[in-house]
Amino acid sequence: MNKKLFFYLFIALVFVACKHNTVKISGTVVDPVTGSYLILDELNSNELKPIDSVKISAAGTFSFKRELKQPCFYLLKSNNNNFLTMLVKPGEKISMKVHSDSLNYPISLNGSTGTESMAEYNRTLRITIKKLTGLNKIYQQNIDKPELPKVIESLDSLANIYLDEINTYTKKYIDENITSLVSLVALYQQVAPSVYVLNPSKDMKYFVKVDSSMSSLYPDYEPVKTLHEQVKEMSSKLTGPTKPAGESSSGTIAPEISLPTPAGDTIKLSSTRGSVVLLDFWASWCAPCRKENPNLVNVYNTFHKKGFQIYQVSLDKTKEAWEKGIQDDHLEKWIHVSDVKYWNSIVVPLYKVESIPCNFLLDKEGRIIASNLRGEQLQTKLAELFK
Repeated sequence: MNKKLFFYLFIALVFVACKHNTVKISGTVVDPVTGSYLILDELNSNELKPIDSVKISAAGTFSFKRELKQPCFYLLKSNNNNFLTMLVKPGEKISMKVHSDSLNYPISLNGSTGTESMAEYNRTLRITIKKLTGLNKIYQQNIDKPELPKVIESLDSLANIYLDEINTYTKKYIDENITSLVSLVALYQQVAPSVYVLNPSKDMKYFVKVDSSMSSLYPDYEPVKTLHEQVKEMSSKLTGPTKPAGESSSGTIAPEISLPTPAGDTIKLSSTRGSVVLLDFWASWCAPCRKENPNLVNVYNTFHKKGFQIYQVSLDKTKEAWEKGIQDDHLEKWIHVSDVKYWNSIVVPLYKVESIPCNFLLDKEGRIIASNLRGEQLQTKLAELFK
């Protein structure tokens, strides 16, 4: 190839790549303060890193440009008490209209699904905070009255209702956004200083769920690594050293599963009795699951004729993603079932699945004889069973 032609092609490719990764954040402040600035910070695990600042124009407009290689969190702020948390992805063109004193509640915002989702959550959280603040005002109004004890009892009851509502809403929000980094932010929301919406002692399942999903999708992102360490520490404090799911169930009959295949036929787990069965929970979006699939293909080809079967349950959300994962990883030979409900799948509480990949090895009578065997461990165990 002509060297000059190669040079121009190289420059063109670099330009296209940069253009694709360029993020633009622009907007209008409807009530700007003359001479004021907006600051853009990058949110890391333990610090805010200032990366840019712009002066708001007399007309209230502002604009930032950044180059991104992966999604990350930014804080757009005027000061440390007035900020908008943003989840920004490469290539996004974000526009907004905001009030200068309440950036966290934009009048309008578009161009960033993650930031829009967090803004919507903040609006709901704000309603709860207003309700709780209203209860405090009622308390202050009755503080010197003889009926105060009854008032307090009533206010406590209402406060618990409001807190339960936002707790339920937050869990639903996490379930619906389990593959997005916004689910990580939702874990740490507060209705007052040090009063968190989710309590690890009661809601540990959701911390584990988000950790599993984010660690699969963004294993090298610093906030995700920090969450992973926090979850390990919290789990240890709450329950002692964690055991693999199902370890305490060894020797018991595996609970029945009856779910449809991609073709729509319902196949029960109990229909596999008579074979040694690997009951495997996975999803096409789970990177460790996809990494383990070639090993499953290998053990299936080695032991199937000796009486080995795989019953694989997907936690995918869409049938299309599920079927594509099966096809791409060449998993067509064994049984596949799913209700395509992500972490809301009926099998999650049934088998206490807190992270994937997760599996159970069943004997010919359907009893659990081992759990979470992968790689050489699974190969060795099956070789023992079929020797």
